[in-house]
Amino acid sequence: MRRREFITLTGCAAVAWPIAVRAQQPVMPVIGFLSIGSREADTSRMNAVRRGLTEIGYVEGQSVAIEYRGAQHQHDRLPALAVDLVSRQAAVIIVVSTSATLAAKAATNTIPIVFSIGADPVQLGLVTSLNRPGGNITGVYVQNTGVMGKRLELLRETVPTARVIGYLANPKSAVTAPETEALHEAARTSGVELRVLNATNESEIDTALATLAKERSAPLVVSSDNLFTDNPVQLAGLAALHAIPLIHAYRQFAAAGGLMSYGPDLADVYRQVGIYAGRILKGAKATDLPVHQAVKVELVINLKAARVLGITFPLQLLGRADEVIE
Repeated sequence: MRRREFITLTGCAAVAWPIAVRAQQPVMPVIGFLSIGSREADTSRMNAVRRGLTEIGYVEGQSVAIEYRGAQHQHDRLPALAVDLVSRQAAVIIVVSTSATLAAKAATNTIPIVFSIGADPVQLGLVTSLNRPGGNITGVYVQNTGVMGKRLELLRETVPTARVIGYLANPKSAVTAPETEALHEAARTSGVELRVLNATNESEIDTALATLAKERSAPLVVSSDNLFTDNPVQLAGLAALHAIPLIHAYRQFAAAGGLMSYGPDLADVYRQVGIYAGRILKGAKATDLPVHQAVKVELVINLKAARVLGITFPLQLLGRADEVIE
């Protein structure tokens, strides 16, 4: 073989070799992340999901990709966002909120879906049973609905003279109906009147609390809907401004200056969501993964907020708190 022909052949081989190697590399699986909220508000959730994925051997950008879609709290956008993730052939779809889960369920019955929701997934028709989901959906059941009555009871202990207790809800959220039912039952048992206030955006949250303050300044239970979960600083500030004793589902509210919270550790919830997504990527089927129940809840009390509101917590209640913020 002539020298010029040899150089040409080896040069072509050198170019073709990396192309062939790239062609042989496995395609990185994609996880869809569908949220009712925004990327900024979901930062802590996504970080917890990443921790769960890492525990099971997946690192974003190296062995898995995450496609984020957020509805900016506009519920009517969820169906199209879910369909978009399906069209991108996501290997698994993680959903944040009950409404997002219902949208994903309507978009696909084949792609595995991993949820984190506060309402009973069996009652919602998402799964056949907690132990055997029976379809392409599983995840973490936070049981927020189940502890709504306890939140009302904690407010009653904190403000024993209250005869009216408010409930701040998002009428567009799928979690509102079961939460409202649970609270009405708890209110009847406690002998108090339940006053429902609606808000579908941040501006309406402000209006709702101002209305409650003008009428009676009653203690307030806040829904676990993501609209309120994603705005703890706003809620804490408005509660202080209008002198409203307020209980939230999650610790970040108390940490932001709110009076008290009672609910699960969200970081651990979404870590478990990440673990389930990773197990599905490794070959597990959603139908074989029992719905994980986040049964552990924590009571967090903020004494600084209590002083601002002129509230003195009963010593017995302080003793039951998992964390007291001075």
